[in-house]
Amino acid sequence: MESFHVERLDHFGLLASVIKDLGLIGMIDARLVPDEQEAITPGEAVAGMILNGLGFANRPLSLTPQFFANKPLDLLFREGVEAELFNRFKLGRTLDEVYAYGCDLLFSELALAVCVQEGIEQRFNHLDTTSFTLSGEYVPDSDQQAITITHGYSKDHRQDWKQAVLELMVSQDGGVPFVSKSWDGNTSDTQIFQERAKALLTTFQHSPQPRYLVADCKLYNEDNAATLQALGFITRIPHTLKLVSHVITQALRWDTWQHLDDTTRYHRIELCHYGMAQRWLVVVSQAALERAEASVNKAWQRESEAIDKQLFHLQAKRFETPETAQAALAVLAQSWRYHQVDTSSLIEHPHYACKGRPTPNTPIKAIDWQMQAQVRPDQDRIAYRKQHNACFVVGTNIDVSQLSDLEVIQAYKGQAQAEGGFRFLKDPLFFVSSLFVKKPCRIQGLLMVMTCALLVYSVTQRRLRQQLARQGETVPNQINQPTERPTLRWVFQLLEGIHRVRVTVQGKVHDLIEGLNEVQIKILRLFGEEVCRLYQISPG
Repeated sequence: MESFHVERLDHFGLLASVIKDLGLIGMIDARLVPDEQEAITPGEAVAGMILNGLGFANRPLSLTPQFFANKPLDLLFREGVEAELFNRFKLGRTLDEVYAYGCDLLFSELALAVCVQEGIEQRFNHLDTTSFTLSGEYVPDSDQQAITITHGYSKDHRQDWKQAVLELMVSQDGGVPFVSKSWDGNTSDTQIFQERAKALLTTFQHSPQPRYLVADCKLYNEDNAATLQALGFITRIPHTLKLVSHVITQALRWDTWQHLDDTTRYHRIELCHYGMAQRWLVVVSQAALERAEASVNKAWQRESEAIDKQLFHLQAKRFETPETAQAALAVLAQSWRYHQVDTSSLIEHPHYACKGRPTPNTPIKAIDWQMQAQVRPDQDRIAYRKQHNACFVVGTNIDVSQLSDLEVIQAYKGQAQAEGGFRFLKDPLFFVSSLFVKKPCRIQGLLMVMTCALLVYSVTQRRLRQQLARQGETVPNQINQPTERPTLRWVFQLLEGIHRVRVTVQGKVHDLIEGLNEVQIKILRLFGEEVCRLYQISPG
């Protein structure tokens, strides 16, 4: 044996196969024309950044060569690709090229091609935003089109840090992103939602199949009503509208709930609001009721502690008349949401006309009154508040002949797909440390690459779950119980420990995939012959 070399393959071979199968490298190279003097193309550079991010190794872009140092790059890319080629200069230039082409345009072209190839249903389009906190000066580029890294409302609760805002629209079918746009750090959700709604008008009108916009409550406001009227929308109606409280109160009073399942029920109300005929669904579930109970119990406890202090100060006061003492107690009681006065009494404090110890005949000059009060929980109001807080209102202008109440509620619950995508992007082990690049235009390019990584991740996870469903198979979850819907992140962990061993004997190179167990082989076979060939296993 002349040489012996071990390289980590793990889940990277699976991801590289999916990237190649989707044709991402070729599509990027067709738009960002490769330089003949460059050893790797822009598409390969982007693919390298995606693999780095999905390695969850928390490495900044500058350490990408270190990340690839122990990987079989001939399997992941092609012969001749070396780790040193993914240096910070190449990756930085690639991000500049992505920005020059148009980050949002490039991603939408890639994502829509993938959606067509994968047959992803785009009936429900889930829209949401998040913010990425950044540190540094971030001097604006000479190009005025770059986003402004600045202070704004931070969803990470870091008001002291600057940020960029990312808008994302994903499918309900697999949570696959197909629209991504970066915004200035101080851009409001309301503005983003309004502009996106206007941009979708033409797209939805020319779509061969009905398409509906699903978003959180920032979508629904009077300024956006004219645009929403031309769209089919599903959104949560904001609690800041007084009408929402009235509608919930009405639903609780009428108590004519319809059951979706054993834990969820709803009440439908037809109305006209903001000049639109709408269907509002008051929804309550057992899980929401449990959350509301916990929240109200905490609020009740806080109010109880506050009332103790209020009564302490009230009892320390002296009032000129019983009426003023009673009025002072009434003013306090008006602010209580979960308590009411149980008992109250007045204590006289006379002021005598003469000094010294008073006698029964000593004249009284004035009387001060001291209030003594006891409170008790208002059980009726507490129970009502728990019921009220457990309810939320989903509104839509889509006719019931197109979408049933059940479909509307399920579509809104699918909003978790967008939120899950943001949790993935903001994972501490993902790309977060890479956001220390200092040019705003490269921040935009990197946000686009991060969303491409989410695209690859969500498509791979969708393929896995579909194959498990088709074959009626399961894989063990974290507590070794069978599951039909594992997360791809968990599957990555299951695929750890796979290596490519390269042995050179008498000038001949022999490759062997080592470390495969039955669960890993079962998972890899779900992805088809190309993945099986890469991992040197039979298709089964």
